[in-house]
Amino acid sequence: MSIRQLPEDLINRIAAGEVVERPASVVKELVENAIDAGASKIVITTAGGGKTQIRIEDDGCGMDEADLILSVERHATSKLQADDLDDIRTLGFRGEALASIGSVSDLAVSSRPDGAESGLRLEVRRGVKRGPVPQAMNKGTILDVRNLFAAVPARLKFLKTDRAEAAAITDTVKRLAMANPHVHFVLDGSDRSTLNWPGITGEGALAARLSQVMGDDFSENAAPLGFARHGIVVAGLAGLPTYSRANSLSQFYFVNGRSVRDKVLLGAVRAAYADFVFRDRFPVIALFVAVDPAEVDVNVHPAKAELRFKDQGAVRGAVIRAIQEALAAAGFRASNTVAESVMDAFRAPEPAMAEPMQDAYRPEIAPAYRPTYSAPARPLSFSDFAPPSARVDLPPPEAPAPAEPEEYPLGSARAQMFENFIVAQNGDSLVLVDQHAAHERLVYERFKAQMAAGPIASQAHLIPVVIELPQEDCDRLEEAAPTLEKLGLYLERFGPRAVAVRETPALLGQTDVHGLVRDLADGLAEWDSAEAVSDRLDAIIARMACHGSVRSGRRLRVEEMNALLREMEATPHSGQCIHGRPTYVELKLKDIERLFGRTR
Repeated sequence: MSIRQLPEDLINRIAAGEVVERPASVVKELVENAIDAGASKIVITTAGGGKTQIRIEDDGCGMDEADLILSVERHATSKLQADDLDDIRTLGFRGEALASIGSVSDLAVSSRPDGAESGLRLEVRRGVKRGPVPQAMNKGTILDVRNLFAAVPARLKFLKTDRAEAAAITDTVKRLAMANPHVHFVLDGSDRSTLNWPGITGEGALAARLSQVMGDDFSENAAPLGFARHGIVVAGLAGLPTYSRANSLSQFYFVNGRSVRDKVLLGAVRAAYADFVFRDRFPVIALFVAVDPAEVDVNVHPAKAELRFKDQGAVRGAVIRAIQEALAAAGFRASNTVAESVMDAFRAPEPAMAEPMQDAYRPEIAPAYRPTYSAPARPLSFSDFAPPSARVDLPPPEAPAPAEPEEYPLGSARAQMFENFIVAQNGDSLVLVDQHAAHERLVYERFKAQMAAGPIASQAHLIPVVIELPQEDCDRLEEAAPTLEKLGLYLERFGPRAVAVRETPALLGQTDVHGLVRDLADGLAEWDSAEAVSDRLDAIIARMACHGSVRSGRRLRVEEMNALLREMEATPHSGQCIHGRPTYVELKLKDIERLFGRTR
C-alpha cells in the first residue's frame, strides 16, 4: 500500500475530532478566545443543544482584516508570541479551534477592532472560505456556528439529546464564569433558561462569583481557602464535611484560571477530607491553584483539560494544607442543610376531633413537672469524667458563675433523650447532639494531637488481657505490634491462637479491650500488609476512638453533658464524626415555630 498526502479538508476534519468533541467543546474554545481577547461581557446563545446554533458575542479587542483571514487557518494563533510552550499564560493557544470548527459546520466570524469604521464578516462553510465582507457591528467579535457536524453524520449520530448537550454547555460556561469573575456572562437560547452573571471586581470577587454560580447555599456552608507556599497559591471555597454529595459533579478545579481534571488535585482533596467524609460521599469544593506557568505543562491533552505539574508533591501538599487549615478554622461548624433535612423529616399530625376529657385526665389534676438545674461550681471539661490517667484538670476561674444559654454557641444542656441525644438550648436555637458521635471525634482529635506531640500515653493492666483469635489474625497483630505500640497499645503473642494485651492507650479509659483488638484485627485483614498498616495510622486511630468514646445508651449527668458541649466548641472538626456524619443539629426558634404554624 502506497503512502499519500491527505487532502486539506480531511486533515481539518481529523483535527476537529481532537478539538471539537461535542457542542460544549465549541463553546469552550470560543469563549476562551473571547476571554483572551480581553472581553468584559460575553453572551452565549444556543439552539438545539448547540447542534443547531452556537453564537458567541464579546466586546473584546476584535480583529482587523489580516488577522480575521488568518484566524481560520490551521496552526495560526496570537497567543504564543515567543513560540514558548513552557510559558503558557493564555487559555487558547493551539491555533486550531476556528479552522477545525469551520471544517465540520457553517461558521461565520464577524469582528471589529477598536477604532475601525466598521466590522468585517468571514464565512467558512464546511471548510470553504468566503469573504471577508463589511459588517455593521459594535467593537468585538461575533462567532456564529450552525449545523454542527452536518458534514460528519457519524459524529452527529453519537451526540446525546438536545437537553443533555445543553446541560453540558451550561456546565462549561459555569466553569469559565467561576474562573473569570470580572467578566459578565449571559447564557441564553431557545433550549434553556437564561443565566445572567454580572462581572464582579474588587475584594471578595471570587467568593461573590461562586455564590452567583453555585448558589448562596454553598457559600454559607463552605470555608474560605487562602494559602501560599513556595510559589504555589491556593484559593477558593471548601465545603464543610457535612455538606457533601453522592458524586463528584460539584467539585471544580482550576489551575492558572483553566478548568482541569487532574489526578494530583483529586487525590489531594480526597486526602484532606479523609478524616471527615464517608467513603461514598464527595465534598463540594471550588479549588483555584496558581503556579508559575513554567512549572506546569498544559499541552498534554488536545482539549487542554489535563495538565502535568513539575513538582506534584509540592502542589499536593499545598492543597492538603490549605483545606485542612480552612476546615480547622471552621471549628465545630456543621452545615445548615443538616437542620433543613431534619425539618423536612418532621410532619405535623393530622387534626383530630377532640373527645370529651375524663376527670382523671384533666390537666389541673396532673401534677406540674418542673425540671431543675444546678450549675456546677466551676466549668468542667469532659476529661473530668475520664479515668485519672487521661484527665487534665484546668484551674477554676476566679469568679465562677453559671453561664446563660446564649453565651455558648452550642448552648446549655436541658435533657438527654433515648440515652444518646443531648438536648441543649442557646440564645435562639434548639441543639440536638449525638453524644457518641461527638465524643468519638473528640477522642480522635486528642489521639492526633498526642501523636504530633510525642508518644501516646498508655496505661498498664495489672493482669494482661488474653484474647483468643484465629491464628491468621494473631499473625497480623504480631506483625503490626511495633506500629500499634506508637499508639499506646502493647500486645504480644500468647500461643498460636491468642494475644496478650499488656497496655492500652490512656485516652481510652476503661475500654472494651476484647472488642478493640478484634476490631483492629478485622482492619488488618482488610489492609493485608505490614506496609499498609504504617500508612493507615489514621484509620487505626479512628477505630480506637470509636471504642474510647461515650457509648450510646449511657446516661449522662447535666454537668457531663455541658462539659461535652464545651469541649466540642473548643475542638476543630467536631461538627462531624470520624465517619462524616453530623454530630449535632441546630434548629432555629423560627423554624420550630414554623412547624406549629406560628408566625411572628
